Amino acid sequence: MLTFTNFPAFPALFFPQSANASNPERGLYYQIGKLNLGVNGKVIIVTGANKGIGFEVVRKLAQLGHRTFLSARDVTRGHEAISTLNAENLAAEFLQMDVADPVSVAAAAGTIRNMAPQVDVIINNAAVLLRDDTSLSEGSAEVFHKTMRTNVFGPVLVVRNFLTLMPAGGRIIMTSSGGGSMTDPVGGWSPVYCVSKSSLNALTRHLAYELADKNISVNAYCPGWVKTDMGGRSAPRNVAQGADTAVWLATTENAGSGNFYRDRKRIPW
Repeated sequence: MLTFTNFPAFPALFFPQSANASNPERGLYYQIGKLNLGVNGKVIIVTGANKGIGFEVVRKLAQLGHRTFLSARDVTRGHEAISTLNAENLAAEFLQMDVADPVSVAAAAGTIRNMAPQVDVIINNAAVLLRDDTSLSEGSAEVFHKTMRTNVFGPVLVVRNFLTLMPAGGRIIMTSSGGGSMTDPVGGWSPVYCVSKSSLNALTRHLAYELADKNISVNAYCPGWVKTDMGGRSAPRNVAQGADTAVWLATTENAGSGNFYRDRKRIPW
């Protein structure tokens, strides 16, 4: 049975902590390739970007000439992703960050402060969908805890740690899912993941309200069912289709704030 008494205290996750000097990989930064920023180039961080939709978002943003940080928790996979982009004559920078680890997120923010004058766009893409995510009423507490820690508290940690680097006009973009919709019928698949995305949608709306005075927009988007490790081979959409709305939200001037998008169009929450 699912028991919430097994959960650690979540509020401790919200507060930035200093980097752990005993672990040099926390906040690890690599600059690879020669950057070629256009006049309007933005500084953009994409989390969970060593593969899938996140990687494609980085690729498209690099093609547009933005200074893009490819963030991932695994250093080796991050290197491999950067090497793939370099082979396509694209420049990007790797930033090691585990969004579920407060120390790692704080260290990554400290690294960025030394490498970039500001952060114009954050795309909170990192997420997990666990194999044992089958039931809310009977599933394990660990599945619920790990999913919410990465998919909901992770974006909160990232926003809290990087917000001081974001100027007026900055943008926060959440990779959500139709599974989190409060309008569409419940699909019966991966219910903890779907609940996490409902929570992310609520987080998007409340952050949009809270940050309006700072002129920082916050929007969420649904990439659709995409052929990735998470989406599986049966998914009808490719990664370019899944990444398109995130790239559009990072670059358009017409998205507003506090909205939910799919295929560049607003959809109900």
